[in-house]
Amino acid sequence: MTDDPFVAHRGLLFTVVYEMLGSAADAEDVLQESWLRWADVDRAQVRDPRAYLVRLVTRQALNRLRTLSRSREDYVGEWLPEPLLTSPDVAEDVELADSVSIAMLTVLETLAPTERAVFVLREVFEMPYGEIAGAVGKSPAAVRQIARRARDHVAARRPRVQVSRSEQQAVVDRFLAALRTGHLQELMEVMAPDVVMITDGGGLVTAALAPLHGADTVAPVLARAHHVATTLDTRPIQLNGAPAGRITFDGEPAAVSLTIEHGHVTRIYVVRNPRKLTHLDELAELTR
Repeated sequence: MTDDPFVAHRGLLFTVVYEMLGSAADAEDVLQESWLRWADVDRAQVRDPRAYLVRLVTRQALNRLRTLSRSREDYVGEWLPEPLLTSPDVAEDVELADSVSIAMLTVLETLAPTERAVFVLREVFEMPYGEIAGAVGKSPAAVRQIARRARDHVAARRPRVQVSRSEQQAVVDRFLAALRTGHLQELMEVMAPDVVMITDGGGLVTAALAPLHGADTVAPVLARAHHVATTLDTRPIQLNGAPAGRITFDGEPAAVSLTIEHGHVTRIYVVRNPRKLTHLDELAELTR
């Protein structure tokens, strides 16, 4: 039924859960579990279906997040969020684009599960403290304290410089061109001296097991990729609401997301784990 509130709000529900988990696959599982629970609900008793459904998926996502937090401790190498192909509409909502960016989702990984849920519901979706309290099983006063703590934690770790979309695209294009040609000097020039590169292979493909620091280290690694590959193709795409790149290295895909400050790349996130690249050919429905 197209008038079912779950179907009507599915984009919102997916976005809430994805921001809490950083994984589209896990978000889909949570929505499926939540749909089954919703099917047993007496709809006549639900005064605000949207708020009810957000609470429902939040509780399910919290359960999943606590399980994932334990399993991610055993993850091989660096863990990065699952990148999603997004439409220009997502980029036009600046706050939404910022909240689903790979950089932000990586910061959210450093929060405890309840802190992450509270931050997402309050800062991104602007839910009242009372509603959040019902979703996370805390008092409104406790939720206010958690929200303040999470906000301070995120503010200390997120990129501080706001960059225009046109500048982002220009720097991404320069980076992809330098990567395609393998010119060491061009790669050095597009990066900040203290650039950090994080690569996620999940133990399934070759990837650095720890972050690489500094342009002197990162640029030669990227230049070497051009020289050892039989084929290396790069093309610009939109990932998580921002300009990014899709790289094909000897037939193996990778997604590259960049953080840009003052015209230079300060962070490079490379997702090579094939299990996290299954959504690169279909637009994700992200909405607030």
